[in-house]
Amino acid sequence: MPAASPRPPQRIDGRTARSERTRAAIVDAHVTLIREGDLRPTADRIAKQAGVSLRALWSHFADMEALFAASGQQILDQRDEAHEPIPADLPLERRIDAYCHQRARLLEQIAPAAKASALKEPFSQTLQSYRRTHINRVRAELQTLFPDAIGTDEALLNALTAASMWPSWGTLRDGMGLDPDAARAALTRTITTLLTPR
Repeated sequence: MPAASPRPPQRIDGRTARSERTRAAIVDAHVTLIREGDLRPTADRIAKQAGVSLRALWSHFADMEALFAASGQQILDQRDEAHEPIPADLPLERRIDAYCHQRARLLEQIAPAAKASALKEPFSQTLQSYRRTHINRVRAELQTLFPDAIGTDEALLNALTAASMWPSWGTLRDGMGLDPDAARAALTRTITTLLTPR
C-alpha cells in the first residue's frame, strides 16, 4: 500500500482568528478599565475601550457573567506569571520574609480587580468561584512553605490564610491608610507571630 501522505498543516480560518482577536480585545479592555480605576465599567465603556461595537461585545459574551469569567481567568493567569516559587528549605525567617514580600507585591498587583470584584461578588457565582480559587491557592502555598509549623493545625492554617488575603491587605492599605511598606511590615509581623513557637 502506498504510504499515506502527510496531513497538511491546519490553518486557522480568518474569521475565527478575527473573532479570537475581538474577544481578547474585549477582555483586555475590561481588565484595563478596572486597573485604571473604573471599578464598575459598563458594557458600553468596555466596547468603546476595545474599539468594537456593543453588538460585537454581546456576540462574544452572552452576559456580563461570561465576561467576568474570561477576565477573571486572565487575572489568575497574570498572577501565576508574576508568582515566583520560594524554596521551602530556607530558614523559617527567610521563608516568612520572602512570602510576605511576594504576597504584598501580588496583592498590590490585583488591588483594582479585588476592589471591583468586591462590588459584584455577592451577586456573581463566577466571582465567588474565583475568590475560592484564590483562597485555595494561598492555602496550598502556605502548606507547602510552612509544613513544619502548620502540620495538621487547621485553625493556624485558617488564620494564616485570612491574614494573607485581599480583605486584610485592603484594611491595611485603604482602611488604615498605610503605605505598601508599612502594610507589608504588618503582614510580616502577623505571619511571624502565627508561625513562631512561643
